Amino acid sequence: MTAETTAPAPRTALQGLPGEPLLEVAGLRVETAAGIGLLHGMELAVPAGARVGVVGESGSGKSMTAAAILGLLPDGLRASAGSVRLRGRELIGLPERELRAVRGREVSIVYQNAVTSLNPLLPVGEQIARVCRAHTGLSKEAAKRRAVELLDQLGIADAASRANAYPHHFSGGMAQRVAIAMALICDPALLIADEPTTGLDATIQAQVLDAIDASVREREAALLLISHDLAVIRAMCDHVAVVYSGELLEFGATEQVLGEPLSPYTAGLVRCLEPAEGEIAYIPGRIPPPGAPRSGCPFAPRCAEATDACRSEQPELRELRPRHWASCHHR
Repeated sequence: MTAETTAPAPRTALQGLPGEPLLEVAGLRVETAAGIGLLHGMELAVPAGARVGVVGESGSGKSMTAAAILGLLPDGLRASAGSVRLRGRELIGLPERELRAVRGREVSIVYQNAVTSLNPLLPVGEQIARVCRAHTGLSKEAAKRRAVELLDQLGIADAASRANAYPHHFSGGMAQRVAIAMALICDPALLIADEPTTGLDATIQAQVLDAIDASVREREAALLLISHDLAVIRAMCDHVAVVYSGELLEFGATEQVLGEPLSPYTAGLVRCLEPAEGEIAYIPGRIPPPGAPRSGCPFAPRCAEATDACRSEQPELRELRPRHWASCHHR
């Protein structure tokens, strides 16, 4: 994970948020080896102990941003510019050995399909304990006890016995709780949850989200929740970032952003969630594919308010209301 620049790392435009800065992403660009851009100057901020949601359509760059934060970009992709700071420490360009120490200990992630992220050949308790031992000085026995305690806290019945079971013995919701335990076993300062309830039925979704909520609160950790579901973001997060085509279009307090959106794209997402009576709401068109020509506002081709300026000039991300940022020529 390297950035081809020797200039001082940029600071995020999202200055002035309450609380101590924990994660700051500024001007982050990710591209393929052929130079095709996937993230185009992404901005993001997560204060210590805060809950920040990231929303946008599929292909908007939500999961790519999480992968870049952790230095887990797929082969063939690289961070070509920008900054990712954790407690003021630059992560871009950090040697892999040092990044491994950050992952799990300071920042952890829960993916959307827990079963595929677990090792099918190891009991779940052993998998959780190994994460603990990799980042702490605990013995094998002490780490296993801590794993069982955490499974119990997350609502796994008969946790001591179930810790000896293999992933295929668990339902999707239970496997997701195991993944949460692995992510939280070292009490990280930041938990990233990337679509953690995809594929689960509504009742199990609520249980998993409740488990994440309670665990994060108990540890006073920050949460970065990636989701396409605005209702989940509204219930779980105090701030929300709206991303589109690899860029941040709007950021602010959840109730303000979703209640009084400044970006036409955010307004379109809200209309899709809460359509008027008798209306079938949707946003015409689709996100441009990677490598498509870019000029002006990325949402302009789909925006009913777009003008010539929107199509030719990139709008600046600005603080248009106190602690409420948006990128739009008409606001």
